[in-house]
Amino acid sequence: MNTLGRSGVEVSPLSFGAAGIGNLFTAVSDEEAREAVNAAWAGGIRYFDTAPHYGIGLSERRLGAALRDRPRAEYTVSTKAGRLLERVDPATGDDLDDGFAVPATHRRVWDFSADGVRRSLDASLERLGLDRVDAVYLHDPDDHAEQAFREGYPALEKLRAEGVVGAIGVGMNQTGMLTRFLRDTDVDVVLCAGRYTLLDHRALTDLLPAAHERGRSVVIGGAFNSGLLADPRPGATYDYATAPPELLERALRLKTIADRHGTTLRAAALAFPAAHPAVVSVLAGARSPHEVRDCVEQFGTPVPAAFWRELRAEHLLPGDAPVPVSVQEPS
Repeated sequence: MNTLGRSGVEVSPLSFGAAGIGNLFTAVSDEEAREAVNAAWAGGIRYFDTAPHYGIGLSERRLGAALRDRPRAEYTVSTKAGRLLERVDPATGDDLDDGFAVPATHRRVWDFSADGVRRSLDASLERLGLDRVDAVYLHDPDDHAEQAFREGYPALEKLRAEGVVGAIGVGMNQTGMLTRFLRDTDVDVVLCAGRYTLLDHRALTDLLPAAHERGRSVVIGGAFNSGLLADPRPGATYDYATAPPELLERALRLKTIADRHGTTLRAAALAFPAAHPAVVSVLAGARSPHEVRDCVEQFGTPVPAAFWRELRAEHLLPGDAPVPVSVQEPS
């Protein structure tokens, strides 16, 4: 287990991202969602991340139900704040414009105020059926920076000081504002999705050095860049949209090299971000027990040193990017 900054909150090196069981893109049954969480537990995963945004509350409800009979001291749960859910009556249509195959029973209202953060956490606890969560992230404050820094972050800091939560942070799909949070606040952790992968190395420039220098932690989400690195093929998604041709070509090159070295692109995609010393957990999104078991297996599979050497030789990997210690070539 690893620790989020100086908080004492422990997380497993591989963690479960619960957007999928919130019906991300396609519907998942309650039973399949429960079995996905059970498979994660059986595979040694003890850190579970969710958010009100995921299925407008469905992910939190399903995750809480699946964990309810587990010993509370044996797992870590994080959720997020920044979008309040307001009931729509009567409900019409679905939520697919926001990416989730659920009825549009609620609408999301951006709110990074102190009151909004507290209300969001209270509602999350009710949906989860828990009396506490271990960590809370401000969720996607890209267009709300002023309120997030002025009101949202101090509210999280107060919750931590009161012992309501153990660790606080920010989760985004960009590195610039996350780096600012690391430099200008006392967050324990940042969750960076999609910006430190085999296809996107930009977090190596600013975010990861800032975290490492300050003793803060980074959780990496989106290691498969929403699908392209799991199964590169025409029509595969990259950052929730169809992958552009040049990125598809690069992903196929990576897969060819992985095949040549007797490994899988999935194993390499999970191993790469985990190798950085600032990274404490790699968040794998999964919607089925099969996907979970595959992630666990791939994460536990060593990737040959020759694979990383060829990536560097082909300029597919920055020379200063750490690779797994167990397979790193001699200096």
